Amino acid sequence: MAIEQAREYLKAWGCADQIIELEHSSATVALAAKALGTEEARIAKTLSFWVQDQPVLVVTAGDQKIDNAKYKAFFHVKAKMLSYEEVEPVIGHPIGGVCPFGIHPGIPVYLDESLQRFETVFPACGSGNSAIELTPDRLYEIAQAQAWINVCK
Repeated sequence: MAIEQAREYLKAWGCADQIIELEHSSATVALAAKALGTEEARIAKTLSFWVQDQPVLVVTAGDQKIDNAKYKAFFHVKAKMLSYEEVEPVIGHPIGGVCPFGIHPGIPVYLDESLQRFETVFPACGSGNSAIELTPDRLYEIAQAQAWINVCK
């Protein structure tokens, strides 16, 4: 189960005990914000893209949308998300639980600067009813992100 992969990954960082398992679904930004009692913007959504034949993850603030021109300027390709069917086998987590923790090896993770305006944010933890509260800098560290990028509107 994907939440167990995330839990094992987070254990190595000393924060597996901080995973919040929710009674209600957190599979969308709106549901996660409601379940956690926070604003949608503080939900750190993880988006899965293809860059050539390589999957990449981009974590953004919940109120942001990808700006195609900025995305293309950074990645040098048009933004192409993984299909619903591709996400779990390629990334290692199902849609609604995609996060940068416990993913398949070799997938680069990028964090959008939109997350930096918050003291803490809430990424998922591998399932559609889990989250963890982290500072953006701690998220960057734990996710072993490649870079802070600016690809949102």
